[in-house]
Amino acid sequence: MSEQPPAADPPSPYPEPVVGDPPAKPVNWWSELGGLLTMLLAVVAFHSLVAKPFYIPSISMMPNLLVGDRLIVSKYPFGWSWVSASFHVLPRGEGRILPRDPEYGDIVIVVPPNSDEDYIKRVVALPGDRIAVVNGQIVLNGHPVPQAVEPPAEIPVDANAPCDPATFPGAKWRDRQGREFCELPLLRETLPNGVSYDVIDHRDQPLDHFQEIVVPRGSVFVMGDNRDHSADSRAPVEERGLGGPVPLANVGGRAEFITVSLDGSEGWNPLSWWSALRPGRAWDSLRPELDPAKAKQLANRKTIWATSNRATRPTSARPTSTTISSGARPRRRRCGSAWPA
Repeated sequence: MSEQPPAADPPSPYPEPVVGDPPAKPVNWWSELGGLLTMLLAVVAFHSLVAKPFYIPSISMMPNLLVGDRLIVSKYPFGWSWVSASFHVLPRGEGRILPRDPEYGDIVIVVPPNSDEDYIKRVVALPGDRIAVVNGQIVLNGHPVPQAVEPPAEIPVDANAPCDPATFPGAKWRDRQGREFCELPLLRETLPNGVSYDVIDHRDQPLDHFQEIVVPRGSVFVMGDNRDHSADSRAPVEERGLGGPVPLANVGGRAEFITVSLDGSEGWNPLSWWSALRPGRAWDSLRPELDPAKAKQLANRKTIWATSNRATRPTSARPTSTTISSGARPRRRRCGSAWPA
């Protein structure tokens, strides 16, 4: 009897697996574009509402800020207005959300009335203050702001700080190691709340004389620390100045700290950025400390200052709180450098 062939297995009700990679799904470009737009909007919102990096392009805030400094500006301390939005895309207006006034000595970002440029200046007068400038010295509410003579600043000469002879005649000098410096006279200015900072005033010029005005409500008076080279509230709009007090709606934020400072020798190659770093400037705070005692005295006088509009004639002389005797030469101070003095 012949053998019967084995019976065949019944067919499986499940499809046989496909050998190989599954077919690729098509890219959803709309979804990808939506993700990129969401990320972009998040960055713009952060820069508009919280903080934004800024770059210093001019010498108007020397010696405290140098060309090439990168810093962080917080956008919320004084409230939000049209100027808060990145790229200034909103129409100009006078309103502010959650408004708050700056303090004396705050370094702020302001926008001039005739352009969308960002200027960086220091607040030297608040709403209701009477301010004048006499021979380069601020007279605030009838009282000259103290200016103490400090040792000269020595700023290392580099591509971003060339110490142009036309701007600072006779200021450049060379040490024994062949390093060049820009030696500039310093004054230590102290505002009513005790905030003090260095300013440069090396020549007499028209901006050293400014007739007394009253800062309107909702405005501040700002000046650059480099008093002879700053287009600020003293300068007319026609000379690229701010044309007087700045409305707080045009104040876009407060400078907080320096992140990095470059001397101008960097190129497109990221490796060149390391050698271009200025030593000793990264993470420097730009928030001056308040003197608690003077801040308390100021708070007690604010009501009187805000309501007093009686004009007084500014002092014609320019006193200083510290003088240097004949023949004495103050010790030099080096800025933007870790080299020993």
